[in-house]
Amino acid sequence: MVEVGIITADQLRDTRKKVKDTGGNLGEVLISEGYINEDVFMAFLGKKADISYVDLSEYDIDSKALNLIPESFARKRNLIPIKKKNNTLVVAIPDPMNIFITDDLRAITGTHIEVVLAVKDEIKQAIDKYYGPGFLEETEPAAESSDSGADADEMDIGGALSSVMKEINGGDTDLEVVDTADQEGLQDITQVQRASQGAPVVKMVNIIILNAIKKDASDIHIEPFEKTARVRYRIDGVLHPQPAPPIKIYNAVVARLKIMGSLDVAEKRRPQDGRIKVTVGNKDIDLRASFLPSTFGEKVVLRILDSSSLCLDLTELGFEDKDMAKYNKTLDSPNGIILVTGPTGSGKTTTLYSSLTTLNHPDVNINTIEDPVEYILKGIIQVQANPEIGVTFAKGLRSFLRQDPDIIMVGEIRDKETAQISINAAMTGHLVLSTLHTNDAPSAITRLDNMGIEPFHISSTVKLVLAQRLTRKICSRCKEAYEVEPDALTSYGLTEDDFEDGAITLYKGAGCSKCSGTGYKGRVGLYEVMEINNEIKELINQRKDANAIKTAAIRKGMSTLRQAALKKVLEGKTTIDEMLRVTARDTG
Repeated sequence: MVEVGIITADQLRDTRKKVKDTGGNLGEVLISEGYINEDVFMAFLGKKADISYVDLSEYDIDSKALNLIPESFARKRNLIPIKKKNNTLVVAIPDPMNIFITDDLRAITGTHIEVVLAVKDEIKQAIDKYYGPGFLEETEPAAESSDSGADADEMDIGGALSSVMKEINGGDTDLEVVDTADQEGLQDITQVQRASQGAPVVKMVNIIILNAIKKDASDIHIEPFEKTARVRYRIDGVLHPQPAPPIKIYNAVVARLKIMGSLDVAEKRRPQDGRIKVTVGNKDIDLRASFLPSTFGEKVVLRILDSSSLCLDLTELGFEDKDMAKYNKTLDSPNGIILVTGPTGSGKTTTLYSSLTTLNHPDVNINTIEDPVEYILKGIIQVQANPEIGVTFAKGLRSFLRQDPDIIMVGEIRDKETAQISINAAMTGHLVLSTLHTNDAPSAITRLDNMGIEPFHISSTVKLVLAQRLTRKICSRCKEAYEVEPDALTSYGLTEDDFEDGAITLYKGAGCSKCSGTGYKGRVGLYEVMEINNEIKELINQRKDANAIKTAAIRKGMSTLRQAALKKVLEGKTTIDEMLRVTARDTG
């Protein structure tokens, strides 16, 4: 600028001194001091960077271009889309050195990106003007009613998804993304029928989520491969393939989900976790989003948390009467530890929340530390663990003990420190509920021993261990009976006491529209309840293995997971196949 006479050498020297003394940007100080006009400065930068400069105040911005970039992203990155020509989107930015923004924009919009320079204040004014109330609504097509007059709840989700895929795979490859992710409030994604033109990526994401919710899925898995993408729903504990988006828009789908979860669209090398909140009808639903970098892109798993479907009544979870009595008796204990064990997705959180609801009274102080807090329980103080800032289970427990609690719930005992503090809490008059990842109840004892906890501490504090699984229930609509000979079931642990002479009647699901042809609808719990009696305490103190503890527990009346599953089979609630899928054969 000195060379071409826009500013003088003295002005540059004074500006550099002010930047050194007060900080700031060289160009901003030049403009604030009146040495150069902002329009001239931006035009000069654009020329040097080989980027066109535009005056937004004289520019008629294209509404189709606006629909491609969410308002939240435009404000955060201080940019605005101004024109769309063929498959190229023209975007105004204030900084010609921001060379990475084009990668983010390409991922969000699925288009080629051409950047132009504009004054920062003009960009802000344009965002306020064009993203403000009234403009986008007027330019969007009106919602079209379906021929059948069906509302969103009755629409053919599969047909809607096919329609969107045809739109994407057709001649028009322009993918329009609009911002329906208002994280200050809620998003209503039931309106997937609106606007047959525009925003196919947004509609694609909305349909995938809405379809999963309507099918009572617990998780959505969205996965990239070399030439295809895959979507699967976990329904009643089993993954089921679903229609998937074309691989060419996979990155746009991932970017859309990141924006909905307020995550960094540009970060593709590290795992990210976020939270998305939506409404379907009158129901508020949380989605826990996990993004994991893989060979061909980022895998996304959305866990669906529907508080309206959470069962908080222990009597409805599937306990047998004798097991329910044991568990309730232990819950009434003033101190000690209750452990719930099982793999991920076995219903441990539901059992713990139901237990806390049973114990929750105005005269009881209950604190929980969880990772994550899945559902909000009224009247209970819940703390989100966050190891990145030092809020671990162990540190949370220490803080709880200074809060005069009566009952403490720890999301999971993962290490010796957490286990030791839990035991100390139980020894000083607190009831502690927590989880462990073990295959059965007796293994929880050896797991604590392996962590380094002294056997006499385990035997003196642990009151009960509950192992559990979830098994699919036979669909009530297409349930049908069939007969098998008793000999066919003896290998599963059935004895002569379990049946009378003759064939045994079992049940299965034939498959219908209600259960999507699977023969199953809903799940029920299987429970292995092990009380720590005097005999088991002695075995713990002697450091006996899990098989010895299991044998003693069975002798005292404990039903194993396999026995609990077999009972559900004989009652006509589930099938032999389900029993074999979720439980292991008893040994020892």
